[in-house]
Amino acid sequence: MTISSLKRFQRGMTLIEVLVTILILSVGLLGMAALQARLQQSEMEAYQRSQALLLLDDMANRLAINRNNVAALVTGTTSVGVGTSTCGSLGNSNKVEWCTALQGASESQGNSKVGAMIGGRGCVEALGGGEYLVTVAWQGLGPLSAPPASIACGKNQYDGGSDCANDMCRRVVTTIVRIANL
Repeated sequence: MTISSLKRFQRGMTLIEVLVTILILSVGLLGMAALQARLQQSEMEAYQRSQALLLLDDMANRLAINRNNVAALVTGTTSVGVGTSTCGSLGNSNKVEWCTALQGASESQGNSKVGAMIGGRGCVEALGGGEYLVTVAWQGLGPLSAPPASIACGKNQYDGGSDCANDMCRRVVTTIVRIANL
């Protein structure tokens, strides 16, 4: 081979290298965009869980403080919060305040309450022996595993769409509050 034939062979190789580099970079950038979207979804899930834990702790403290009137705070498996048309009709002021907090009354945007989780609901169940199960349920952003069947709060309330069937998008946090009989 002569030098002139080698030069002709080399023509276009730089262009191919540039195209391959652009292809590799575009795949990497698409991966970064997908990672960013997943990070935002995870951040929202963590925010909702922290809000739920605050509201769970709020009701647990209300139960402990109002130990002589704890029966008035029991909702059973009927949830309060989103889906409760008027929280004011619940009677007990602690239950009304918890209901409005679950609906997101702490922050509003226009006419919408946005200060809590998506679809926040809460239940207080009497277990007997001075024990009460406090549960906060909300709508997750994507399907995971369904909560245990023994947790009835918000059950079948978050089955919108094919991805969220069978309570796969229902998230719950629970705690047991023990009231001593003095």
